[in-house]
Amino acid sequence: MRAWQIVSDGGIGALALNELPPPEPGAGEILIKVQASSINYRDLSTVEDPVGRRLALPMTPNSDAAGEVAAIGAGVEGVGVGDRVMSCFFQDWEAGPISAAAMASALGGARPGVLAEYAVLDARGVVPVPEHLTWSEAATLPCAALTAWHALTQPRPVLPGESVLLLGTGGVSVFAQQFCRLMGARTVVTSSSDDKLQRARSLGAWETINYRDTADWDSRVIELTGGAGVDRVVEVGGPGTLQKSINAVRVGGLIALIGILTGVEGTVSPTNIMRKSITLRGIYVGSRQMFVEMNKAISQHRMKPVIDREFAFSDARAAYHRMRGGEHFGKLVVRLY
Repeated sequence: MRAWQIVSDGGIGALALNELPPPEPGAGEILIKVQASSINYRDLSTVEDPVGRRLALPMTPNSDAAGEVAAIGAGVEGVGVGDRVMSCFFQDWEAGPISAAAMASALGGARPGVLAEYAVLDARGVVPVPEHLTWSEAATLPCAALTAWHALTQPRPVLPGESVLLLGTGGVSVFAQQFCRLMGARTVVTSSSDDKLQRARSLGAWETINYRDTADWDSRVIELTGGAGVDRVVEVGGPGTLQKSINAVRVGGLIALIGILTGVEGTVSPTNIMRKSITLRGIYVGSRQMFVEMNKAISQHRMKPVIDREFAFSDARAAYHRMRGGEHFGKLVVRLY
């Protein structure tokens, strides 16, 4: 079979499309014929810095796949050949709080990824594809969608009428906008692109802010919410935006810290976290149970993921380059069919 592999620390250009022996499922495992795989910022970071992540090379990247079950190993129940399934980011996180063992089962990092024609997964590490979704649409759900769902439903669900601040228009933020619309929440979306903000409004955004035109966007959020601040923030920027998110959230509000798009180093004053009794939670994708619950909502509302662009399997490097360029709105998908 063909598989893309990280073979060195040479970045996107050093990705190699290699011919590998076809894998076979062992006990408790399944083999899926991958139909599509989506790219997350975490996948790009892995490709660009495999040495810093202490990965054993060569390694296949990507956590997100949708495909058809091609074979099953001994003792597998509840999954059959021909089933349409999606990979779970964490193969060993079925339910409950995250654990060190669960974190050690992440695809495309601790375990080999799925940017290949076939992939072996744990039989409990997949979920069924919602019937109304295409392969490419289904492949967008395992990481970005579930991360957004986790951020909006834990430690309690967003309530109708509540306000949520969404930073940017990447995969997580666009999914969060779609989920907030289903939940009846009002969103404030930030971006440096007026065109992207217009697209966010078409998805139901209540207010938008161009942060290049409005450097003090946290103050603008306070104004838009009548001086109170938003109820929740889906924080994907990290050090470069976290302090403003702390300023923009209300007393007793929630911040779901998800990404580090602005880098890994910075200074944050804890004063307002304490004074405003803010709950600041780190979010790392979600469990299989959360995935199943999210899919019920997606199926009920027949929600369609927003795909920015699809790429042929042979052109996978171009998908990573588009991710690095930051011009995308929604998800980037590599299709194998």
